[in-house]
Amino acid sequence: MPIRINLLSEALAEEDLRRRDPVKRALFVGIFLLALMLAWYSSIWLEYKLTQQNLSRVQAEILSHTNDYSQVQISLKKIAEGNRKLGALQQLNTNRFLQGNFMNALQQVYVPGVQLMRVRLDQFYVCQDSTPDKTNQFGVVRGKPGSSTQIITLTLDAKDSSSNPGDQVNYYKEAIAKQAYFKANLDPTNAVKLASLSAAQIALDTKPFVMFTLECRFADKKR
Repeated sequence: MPIRINLLSEALAEEDLRRRDPVKRALFVGIFLLALMLAWYSSIWLEYKLTQQNLSRVQAEILSHTNDYSQVQISLKKIAEGNRKLGALQQLNTNRFLQGNFMNALQQVYVPGVQLMRVRLDQFYVCQDSTPDKTNQFGVVRGKPGSSTQIITLTLDAKDSSSNPGDQVNYYKEAIAKQAYFKANLDPTNAVKLASLSAAQIALDTKPFVMFTLECRFADKKR
């Protein structure tokens, strides 16, 4: 029987051993796992970038809506202030002091021997500025809207030429205070007061008389 000798058997055995080397297999596995990790990291990084872009877009939208909300709040405050001023003007128009009513009431006051010489009406307003809202450590302190106070003073200069000059002064003062219009509109605590009273005077071709001045304070009106 013939004997066959393979001279390459040792080289083939060594080659097969090299293929089955565990270190080489571990190296191939490590490279494969590294490639998988790099791919996973790339996907995570890409997802992070996309999320950052979406976050920036959402934040920009929120900021734009916040600015719009602030503008709306400012506009609402301006509208409220305008409505308040318009209401105050309408109230001033409807509740303003009417000279006709006052003059009609004045001519209804009559006391024998007393002659009204001069009428002076002083009307002015005391204004208070509005105060804005303030924020402190406890929260927001609401401000106050502006306001105005109407002050009206009526000055009457009259002459008492009755048979005993000066006796009719108090009667005329009481007649002013009791007249319906003045009673309803004058200040109840300081309605009519005697501001001055002169000594008896005598002019040519006239009877003796005294001059006196009454001050009438109307009730203050706040708006």
